[in-house]
Amino acid sequence: MRRWGLSLQVAFTFIGTVVGAGFATGREVLQFFTRFGNWAAPMILVSTALFVWLGAKMMLTAAELRARSYEDLNRHLFGRRAGAWISHLMLVVLLGVNAVMLAGAGSLFSEHLNLSYQTGLILTMAACFMLLRKGMSAIITINTLVVPVMILFTAVLVFETLHGPGADRWMTLPMELSPWAAILSPLLYGAFNLSMSQAVLVPLGARIGDPVVLRRGAWIGGVGIGAMLLAGHMALSSRMPGVSQFDIPMGGIAREVGPWIHWIFVFLIFMEIFTTLVADIYGLSLQLQERVKIPLNALVVVVLLLCFAAGQFGFGPLLTTLYPIFGMLSLGWVMLMGKDRLRPEPPAPPEGFT
Repeated sequence: MRRWGLSLQVAFTFIGTVVGAGFATGREVLQFFTRFGNWAAPMILVSTALFVWLGAKMMLTAAELRARSYEDLNRHLFGRRAGAWISHLMLVVLLGVNAVMLAGAGSLFSEHLNLSYQTGLILTMAACFMLLRKGMSAIITINTLVVPVMILFTAVLVFETLHGPGADRWMTLPMELSPWAAILSPLLYGAFNLSMSQAVLVPLGARIGDPVVLRRGAWIGGVGIGAMLLAGHMALSSRMPGVSQFDIPMGGIAREVGPWIHWIFVFLIFMEIFTTLVADIYGLSLQLQERVKIPLNALVVVVLLLCFAAGQFGFGPLLTTLYPIFGMLSLGWVMLMGKDRLRPEPPAPPEGFT
């Protein structure tokens, strides 16, 4: 029973790490899937398979290596010198992703709470700093609380959507873009999110160590991500093309369903943005601490300030520009991760894990 509890914690942390600003707001689902019309559902299945397979493999490899951070994994995959350069690139990419997360929170405050964009950035940064003082245990706890509620509420929103006009458009929406772009899109999406989740899943896999728990958690988490992708795509398709004008498309749909749905969903969107931001900044700060001997809390402040500066470009432009580029950069990492071979028996979990 304890193993099942740990597996669910791993699954919820996996989901919470991937379901960030772009996913929860609907912007990422629109960019990588919904705009490809009736091709989107098969593409989502491809991404789901990648999440299950490589999510498990990443955590099992981290457990085998007893990796302290994602740099240990990259050195294993690419060799010592190339791995160090890949990790340097990952630092820049993670910083860009964190800027997108923070900008997503700012857009949420400005579009739905009648507060300024800058207020949203500052309040989110303050909350992030306070939580990160608790370390990895706080990340696991907040995802265990938020992710099940987000899954349930997404199901409610999709149920409401499917009872309205355009409910079947996710199957009939025409694909008006290049088929090659459609084929590449789920690979870019999976590669990008898996390489970014290294920051959390590598130390998590090393900390837990139990291969049964990690495999089960990857299956539950990967399938959960796929189900949420499909649910978001179904809801967005019913409102296409008008919903694409919003920075936060899912918030616009929730507002149409009803005021109470809207306010609860806005809160949950913020919490999903927040959980991913917290997890990524934690992983980035750990990586920086291996290079510069500065206290972790001070590094967290520096990273947050850099994200605040980058966040001035705005959420929509940052996401649509940076994410496809980062996805292309991540394809090589995914190929090596897929080819890597594990030893037959990963070590037993460290003593004293709770």
